[in-house]
Amino acid sequence: MPDRRSFLKNAALVGSSIAFAGSPAFAATSRQRTNKLCFFTKHLQGLGYEDIASLAVEMGVDGVESPIRPKGHIEPEAVEVELPKYVEALKKQGLELTVMTSGINEVSAEQHTEKVLRTAAALGVKRYRMNYFKYDLTKPIWPQLQDLRPKIKDLVQLSSEIGIQPLFQNHSGKDYVAAPIWDMYSIMREYDPKQFGFLFDIFHATLEGGYSWQTNAKLTEDHWGGVYFKDFQWKGRKGENCPLGQGQVSPDFAKMLVKNNFAGPISLHLEYLKGDATSPAVLKEFREAHQRDLKVLKEWMNWA
Repeated sequence: MPDRRSFLKNAALVGSSIAFAGSPAFAATSRQRTNKLCFFTKHLQGLGYEDIASLAVEMGVDGVESPIRPKGHIEPEAVEVELPKYVEALKKQGLELTVMTSGINEVSAEQHTEKVLRTAAALGVKRYRMNYFKYDLTKPIWPQLQDLRPKIKDLVQLSSEIGIQPLFQNHSGKDYVAAPIWDMYSIMREYDPKQFGFLFDIFHATLEGGYSWQTNAKLTEDHWGGVYFKDFQWKGRKGENCPLGQGQVSPDFAKMLVKNNFAGPISLHLEYLKGDATSPAVLKEFREAHQRDLKVLKEWMNWA
């Protein structure tokens, strides 16, 4: 819409006041970014495809990670009609759908698995985030984990045939599969990383494992299809999302990526952002947050 486009352009002037340049020492040792960089667009629900693309361009990223799932930017039932429109809006501005966040964790008609994956792959989408699994804590854990094997096998096989990579995000929480990392990795390690991998989430790995995030990272790094940067602060016994660099997540994770020459995509999550993205005042706050968190990520990764 013309009015919204005008707002986005005017808001860019406000966002430009947040500097990207680091200290002289940082500038002298910085390196060129080789990773695909994207950001999760969940907080931009309600904006049009072109507006989301415009915000991504202003951030200076390569693409977006977007929810194409129930209650997401595009409902699975509408994917054949709407996803081509979204991908085209991104391409017009030199962007890609780097990660498709899906509601898929099995091959089923209910999840529209084949339709969603075939549509995405035909549009050039290379990877998708799977939906999570949860344990029933009233039952033994190990048998439940083994029950996932045939579901994952079928999904990996279909995805390989279609030409799109399934990736699993580690969450935190008392009943989430992959909260302790090793459980899902015990299945994942049986597959080639190109067939099935992790979207390693340092927020959840830190919240769930404390200092042991380094052990879990080392265990699973051979199967990383991408990584997530986001942060949290402890509020009592609960971890709450916060701006990157203001919480418990250590910049040592970025140092590990640099040291190991991690070449996969990196997605910045700003899930502490709340509000109606169609409100100019709210969107202004969002844009400033984009710039702030991206500045921290650049410093941590030592990017020029």
